Amino acid sequence: MNAILDSWNTAAEADALAAMLECCGSRRWATEMVALRPYINVMELRMAADRIWAAMEETDLLEAFASHQRIGELDAQPDNRPEHEQSPAQVADSMLLAQLERGNAEYEKRFGFIYILCATEMSPMELLDTLNRRLHNSREVELREAAEQQRLITQLRISTWLDL
Repeated sequence: MNAILDSWNTAAEADALAAMLECCGSRRWATEMVALRPYINVMELRMAADRIWAAMEETDLLEAFASHQRIGELDAQPDNRPEHEQSPAQVADSMLLAQLERGNAEYEKRFGFIYILCATEMSPMELLDTLNRRLHNSREVELREAAEQQRLITQLRISTWLDL
């Protein structure tokens, strides 16, 4: 068993909700995760996280996406976010950052939400190449892609929260 999970299972609802909102910015997702407590083990929690995320509606997805800073924005990294979430962007040169900034703006204009990517272990050029590739998606395809990226980020944040 995981000591953090054990403590969270019995925490006050507001505290439990706050912990889940740090993993995923969708209030509905977080509320449903808290409602299913207690979780027997980490695997059960992870499976519930994915199952609940798969049932989210577009408004829930957009709420979660909006809780992220843009790829390439280096300031305002929340203290509770793993350093590696955007570490590739932190080593990008100014020209590449300018391209990411322009791409982010184009992406938001085209799709209506921020470019979200689980950027772990990606080079700055890979971040930009992926952004440019995804700009050619339809909104429907991109919404699904962004939702999958959010799912991956959520699982990463759960690992960090549980100190795994």
